[in-house]
Amino acid sequence: MIEYWNPQIERMPVDELKKVQEQKLCQLVKYVYEHSPFYRKRFDEAGVKPEDIKTLDDVTKLPFTFKQDLRDTYPTGMFCVPNNKLVRFHVSSGTTGKPTVVGYTDNDVKAWSTSLARALTSIGVGRDDVMQIGYGYGLFTGGLGMHYGAEEAGCTVLPTSSGNTERQIELMQDLGSTVIACTPSYLLFMIEAARDAGISFQDDTKLRVGVLGAEPWSEEMRKRIEESTGIKAYDIFGTSELSGPLFTECQSQNGIHIWADQFLVEVINPETGEPVANGERGELVITTLVKEALPLIRYRIGDITVLNWDECECGRTHPRIMRVLGRADDMLIVRGINVFPGQVESVLMKIPEVGEHFMIIVDRVNELDIMKVQIEMNEAAFSDKINDLMDLEKKVGAALKSVLNIAVKVELVEHGSLPRSMGKAKKVIDNRKI
Repeated sequence: MIEYWNPQIERMPVDELKKVQEQKLCQLVKYVYEHSPFYRKRFDEAGVKPEDIKTLDDVTKLPFTFKQDLRDTYPTGMFCVPNNKLVRFHVSSGTTGKPTVVGYTDNDVKAWSTSLARALTSIGVGRDDVMQIGYGYGLFTGGLGMHYGAEEAGCTVLPTSSGNTERQIELMQDLGSTVIACTPSYLLFMIEAARDAGISFQDDTKLRVGVLGAEPWSEEMRKRIEESTGIKAYDIFGTSELSGPLFTECQSQNGIHIWADQFLVEVINPETGEPVANGERGELVITTLVKEALPLIRYRIGDITVLNWDECECGRTHPRIMRVLGRADDMLIVRGINVFPGQVESVLMKIPEVGEHFMIIVDRVNELDIMKVQIEMNEAAFSDKINDLMDLEKKVGAALKSVLNIAVKVELVEHGSLPRSMGKAKKVIDNRKI
């Protein structure tokens, strides 16, 4: 049975939904112009005034916002409210530069929780569930974001955070966790650790749902996880700048619903900035329609996806973004060819002899880019015969070349030799940048 958090909103006719968006967009533009010196300056530079924004089509008159803007105005230069109106800060890791700081009013936290409660309800998660949250708690938004959203949806929350895997598995069994929320990489790590301890997720736990995200993962990886655990694995999406984890797929598993009464979504050509047609691939751009502390206008997420406004099988009319192929800044250019790590994973997970762990290594030798993929074999398919290993390397290499259109060196490595992750997995080493 399909369940709704708020059917009146979630099944609102599209024309009415767009009227709501239009009204909120006009209010937002006036709000940021009055309360954000950053946006007032940015609008003035673009020659646009709040009164110029009358329809949804007018959104293209507004300038883009970039992550670098948040870094340049660190820590709170883009906020629209003073600190005494805030109830919380979250801060990014800052591994690629100055960290980004996001502030929340009480209304912002409630809207965030409601967004995720709607999403969790759409995958059939609620009052009868125990959700084990393996995302990190603290400055990172994942743990606390999922925690508040799960409680709002009626779940009993088990806030394990990441790490201490043996204890995670023990509590999963003892407390009857029915939902696990973590990165796909950490779930794979837990499955492997449980298997080594003689524990089957499928036979020895009550898990039925996985809410997996914070890193790109492929449809083929989903199939592997579902087959090995017996759970239904759902993709989750959000960024710390928008609030944190916000949206999931519904039970149809055919795209992630973006709540249009809270967010305005565009997909653009990343090179020209022009909108692409519905159903065409491009870069995701989101405008926050209800945030008070740190509203964002046409924020360029960097993720490559497809926008779909067709009504979903679940009856929800809100738009969906299809599975994220990767981030624009994660894309590798190898001998002039665009390569996403997700493409590599998608190919590998279709080959039964290949395990779940791999590493992409790119080097430059004599001015020529060389791409190598190190792959762990599936333990059940392992062979110590040289000819078998060589045949498998050729098979994988041919499959990768047919999709990527470049020759790739394949290296089979011993099971357990590649690094595991309790958070976001690192799957690319680009030695050209060192």
